[in-house]
Amino acid sequence: MPPTPLHLSSRSRRTTEQPISWLIQQAVENRDLISLAAGLVDEETLPAAEVVQACEAILRDGPRARAALQYGTTQGLASLRQQLLERLRAADGLTPADHKLAASDVVLTTGSQQLLYLLGETLIDPGDLVIVEAPTYFVFQGTLRSLGARILSVPVDHDGLDVEVLAELLDRLERTGEIHRLRFIYVCDYFQNPTGRTLSLPRRQRLVELVERHSRRQRILIVEDAAYRELRYDGPDLPSIKSFDPENQYVVLAQTFSKPCAPGLKTGFGVLPRDLMEPVLLLKGNHDFGSSNLLQHVLDDLLASGAYDRHVARLRRAYRRKRDALTAALAEHFPASSGIRWTRPDGGLYVWLTFPEGTETGPSSALMRAALRENVLYVPGEFCYDGSSGPVPRHEARLSFGVASEEQLREGVARLARAAAAARAERSELAAIEL
Repeated sequence: MPPTPLHLSSRSRRTTEQPISWLIQQAVENRDLISLAAGLVDEETLPAAEVVQACEAILRDGPRARAALQYGTTQGLASLRQQLLERLRAADGLTPADHKLAASDVVLTTGSQQLLYLLGETLIDPGDLVIVEAPTYFVFQGTLRSLGARILSVPVDHDGLDVEVLAELLDRLERTGEIHRLRFIYVCDYFQNPTGRTLSLPRRQRLVELVERHSRRQRILIVEDAAYRELRYDGPDLPSIKSFDPENQYVVLAQTFSKPCAPGLKTGFGVLPRDLMEPVLLLKGNHDFGSSNLLQHVLDDLLASGAYDRHVARLRRAYRRKRDALTAALAEHFPASSGIRWTRPDGGLYVWLTFPEGTETGPSSALMRAALRENVLYVPGEFCYDGSSGPVPRHEARLSFGVASEEQLREGVARLARAAAAARAERSELAAIEL
């Protein structure tokens, strides 16, 4: 006799499989595949020796060892939070007098993904509005949908989020009386996932001005996902959006140690407006009443000893070479006559590829079928759109140079070029049959 059915919550029913599951399945099932899809980090540069040294320093010191192996606080290790605050000030060129921030405004989380989820859980009721970039980080779109948010999107161009299109959208929400349902604007502002583009300095300032202007009845937040800030290979560092929020009211800054250090440490952090911290901590207490205390002690040691900064410097050199290998291979295999264009990011892990109109890149497309036959994988660009800003482009793709070696990147692009040629031939044959 079959079991009686379970009752699932409305949130569970809204939660669908993430596209990343499909991408991982392809990689797992085919060990010969070169993945230009996974946003994983380079295994050869993971700081194994530095983490061993930090663990030994902690665990050989009796009092430190016992403190690290005990429960921590929900908000996180105080000394690490203080270090992170001081590093943020230094990166933005701020003094304590410039900004109303304290270590009590910093929270440590189990990766930045937990922070993003906690923010959504704290702020969103079903039917509330969230504005994202188009294209955007597709994993967070799934989180927003599971929380019942209505997603609106604003296009990204060479200078990041188009803030004038955003201004028009905010004005429209004012006119329709929906502005009170807008909870936050999510922006990945350094070397964006997926396009690799960075929000320009004037647009950072303008974004904060727009949020302040439209927060007359109820405050709108900016969620600044700065996951890739430290992975900068060219050009000057730009101040965070948070630096333009001196009263600590409008911007939540989210960062992670996964990309610039090691994802296995599974630690992120946020800098929050003061009146948001308590509700976030209450929910975090329901999740875990504190992320890994031992790993926080390890990161505290890595930062204090300088090992973290030395590692990031090595990582930048390694990723710069890999970015250059990928873009050089693209230039070799996709000449200007092909009509294929791509971004050359100043940092991060991603290159955004745009094929000519009519060349579909989706999971069921001729290009994807040919790519899988060639044992190469990319992220279909359509995964990175929600469709609220108009028709979803079907001719884009995200490439990552994070995990593949320089040799694999060159070979992967060669395979992708062969796949593109095969897809063109297939389309030509179909067109001839239709005629």
